[in-house]
Amino acid sequence: MPRDNDRNNVERSSRRTSKKKKVKNKRKVFTKRMRDRLKFGMLIFCVLFCVILGKVIYFNIAKRDEYNEALLGHKGITSKPVPYKRGDIYDCNGSVLATSTMMYNLIIEPANITENKYTIEPTVKALNKYFNVPEEETYKYLEDKDSYYNVIRKKLTYDDVKAYLTDSRDPELKKENLKYVVGIQLEIEYKRTYPNNELGCHMLGFVIGGNEGLGGIEGGYNSYLNGQNGRNYSYLGEGDNLVREVERPVNGNSLVTTIDSEAQRIVQTNCEEYMEEMGAKNISVLVMNPKNCEILALYNSHQFNPNNAYDMDCCKYLFENKDYLTKEEEERFAGELADGEVTDGEYESIVKELSDDERVAKLDLLWRNFVVSDSFEPGSTYKVFTVSGALEDGVISGDEQFYCDGYQQVADYTIKCHNVYGHGMLTVPQALEYSCNDALMQIAALEGSSTFDKYQVLFGFGQRTNVDISGEGSDADLSSMVYHQDGLNPVELATSSFGQGVTVTMMQLGTAFCSVINGGYYYQPHIVKQIIDEDGNLIKNYDKILVRRTISEETSDEMKQILKQVVENGTGKKAMIEGYEIGGKTGTAEKLPRGNGKYILSFIGFSPVKDPQVVIYCVVDEPDSDNQSATAAGTVLFNKVAEDLLPYMNIYKTGTATDTDATVGDEVATPVFEGNVPEVSVAGSTPEENATEATTEESSGDTTAGE
Repeated sequence: MPRDNDRNNVERSSRRTSKKKKVKNKRKVFTKRMRDRLKFGMLIFCVLFCVILGKVIYFNIAKRDEYNEALLGHKGITSKPVPYKRGDIYDCNGSVLATSTMMYNLIIEPANITENKYTIEPTVKALNKYFNVPEEETYKYLEDKDSYYNVIRKKLTYDDVKAYLTDSRDPELKKENLKYVVGIQLEIEYKRTYPNNELGCHMLGFVIGGNEGLGGIEGGYNSYLNGQNGRNYSYLGEGDNLVREVERPVNGNSLVTTIDSEAQRIVQTNCEEYMEEMGAKNISVLVMNPKNCEILALYNSHQFNPNNAYDMDCCKYLFENKDYLTKEEEERFAGELADGEVTDGEYESIVKELSDDERVAKLDLLWRNFVVSDSFEPGSTYKVFTVSGALEDGVISGDEQFYCDGYQQVADYTIKCHNVYGHGMLTVPQALEYSCNDALMQIAALEGSSTFDKYQVLFGFGQRTNVDISGEGSDADLSSMVYHQDGLNPVELATSSFGQGVTVTMMQLGTAFCSVINGGYYYQPHIVKQIIDEDGNLIKNYDKILVRRTISEETSDEMKQILKQVVENGTGKKAMIEGYEIGGKTGTAEKLPRGNGKYILSFIGFSPVKDPQVVIYCVVDEPDSDNQSATAAGTVLFNKVAEDLLPYMNIYKTGTATDTDATVGDEVATPVFEGNVPEVSVAGSTPEENATEATTEESSGDTTAGE
């Protein structure tokens, strides 16, 4: 029996040992559930890490000053920011266009003033003597005996504080005049000022609270112009003495621009005179150096004073022109707008009724830079690029002749030339001289959609110019402004050839035109040429930036001569100035909807022809006339501006006297085409507005030579 028990015990022991070995040798499995739980734990860890990292960045950057102040307060230290000075903006001759003027806030410390009874009366009298603070007012402030910071006067000028600063900095005067005076501080802040008021306002932009630049250069170079605040620390040292330490601020960098203040003033003066004499919805002028695309002047007639950019008085003319009003506003202010002229009293009544959003909407219209931000159909100025591309690609040699019978039949549409009687046989130069739509459609047809679009892209249409002024649209927005190859069907190709159905900005067309006359070099337009620090040391230099070649030197020379003939013999005669050689091209674009009698008229010109020194691009939106298309408004404005600007720029006379009184219409008073002209009309209703019987050059029966 005992032996049997022993045997059983041995067997049980053996089984247990074997079981343990099996368990020990069993493979551990990392189940899917365990993996999912691990992934979830890692995800939670990553989220928490990102939150903590975000908080660290937030407190170190966005809330740095506030956090430091709270932290220092726990240590018995108080601190106040010392503001930096935003950088200045200079013109190309060193004249100040924008600067930050030092202002002073008067601070008193009631706790320190009332701590000693012998300091109260002298301090009260000093505040009255130096800052004209009534003694009764000061005593009211002193009732708050626990306060160490009380602002009692803001935005004092240097003249306001000069006497106090002089006495407080001179030991003898301080002992004589400020004995026992305590608890008075002058806190510095800066106010952005524009010495020339409205001059160049759309180029400069302005600054809103917190040194945030808006529009123009102020917006485009905000990060360069801004600096970093310093700190003013106060704490109790040994013997409970108040100790002050200052961490100096880092001032912003300054900008040297390509703007010529005097050129800008010449443009503005002549435009204001034109508006007073002729009138228009808006006129805009862009002046550039074609050798490097530096912007010398930029003007829009809807001006504002950047010193007080939110002044609603500048918006008065927006209410006199119904095109700037919504239908709801027209109905709402029908009484005030009844006679078309708004008196000061009527306008004051209108402003009171406007909501904050409505005010901002009107101010946005005022601040908007037409030259950079607004697009429009260019009309015949676009023909320059159609012909340039055809010559450069060898599609035409320049010796061809094209027959204009007053229209072209394209697909199912009859597209008229502005001279519905026809120009007859025209050479390539004459096609531009007389601004013949028919000839241009034939040239574009020879190019085909592929070649035509290739040069649209090379000349930068449908793309950003990357000008360093804020307000330019995105590439996605701009791309839809022209028909590219896949959308250049026969009708679109025909109308695009003479600048209808496509839209451009003044900056796009002005930059592209510079490349046509400067040898084919497309430079990025720019308005800032240097960034300097507060001591005048050069930080960054902006030289001309060559983006690409558009056409050859030979094509450029040929185009300059053709554009010279446009002024001497064709549609640009009113641009002529005695003694000067001028080349250029006119443009007349009928606004949508067609047939409303509203036009944008333009002229882009340059001088001298052989070696162009300046390009002046003038656009007049809806000139005040019953027959807008016949006014040649853009050409007239160019002549007015150039007559004063060319001598100022030391561009010397090279030609002989010219007949500046010649009228555009004289060129085709008798039609060149004398045969029987078939009656032309639209063959059926058109699906698109750009395929109409009337083109952008239509003259409503008053036949002109192109415009």
